Amino acid sequence: MATSRSRGGGRSVAARVVGYLESARNLAGGAAALVGLALTFTGFAGPYWPVVVGGLYGAGALLAPPPRPPAPAFEDPSSRLDELRADLVTLRAYLDRVDLPAAATERLTDLTGLLDGLLAPGWASEALADDPEGVHVVARAVRRDVPESVDVYLRTRWWTRLAPGARAPEEELERQVALLHGEAQGLVDGAREAEESRQRSHTKYLEDRGGGGGGLRRTPPADMGRPPEP
Repeated sequence: MATSRSRGGGRSVAARVVGYLESARNLAGGAAALVGLALTFTGFAGPYWPVVVGGLYGAGALLAPPPRPPAPAFEDPSSRLDELRADLVTLRAYLDRVDLPAAATERLTDLTGLLDGLLAPGWASEALADDPEGVHVVARAVRRDVPESVDVYLRTRWWTRLAPGARAPEEELERQVALLHGEAQGLVDGAREAEESRQRSHTKYLEDRGGGGGGLRRTPPADMGRPPEP
C-alpha cells in the first residue's frame, strides 16, 4: 500500500512539474531570462549576470497571467424545450382520454395551442429559451398545473355525485383553466410586444436615417421635361 501511495505521489509530483514547465508563468519567465542572457553576452550585466537572469525570470513569471480554468459548459436552455414538447404531447394525449365539460375542453384546447406556439421549434422557442421565468411558467403548466387541475376535477366530480358540494367542480375547473390560459396569454403578449418594440425601433431608425422624410424619395420619370415630339 505504501508503495502504491508513493508511486501515486511520484506521478502527481511529475505531473505538477510538467504542468509548470508548460505554464504561461514558466514561458514568460524563460523569455525574460533569455533577455538577461542576451544582456550578459553584450556585457551589460557584468559579473552580476546570474542575479540579472534570475531576477528577469522571476519578474517575467510574476507578470504572466495566472492559469485560468475553463468555464463550465452548461446545458443549452433550448435543449430543455425538447423535453417540454414531448411532455406537451403526453399531456394532450391524456386530455383526449378524459371526460371534461365542453367549456373546459374548449379552453384547454386554446391553452395547449398557446403552449404549442410558445414551444414551436425556431425563433419563437429561442425567444422563450432566453426567458427563464417564461420557461418555468410553461413547464409548470404542462407538468403540474394542468394535470393536477384535471385530476382533482375528476376526483371531486366523483364525490360530488355522492354528496353535492357548495360549488360545482366544473366551475372550479373552468376557473383554474382560465387562470392558466391567462398566464400563457401573458407570455404570448409579452413576446408580441417585444417584437412590436423592435419593429418601432427599426422604423424610427429608418426615419432618422432618411432625414424624417417619411418615405423614399420618388425619382421623376425619365421622359418628364422633354419637349413634345413633332
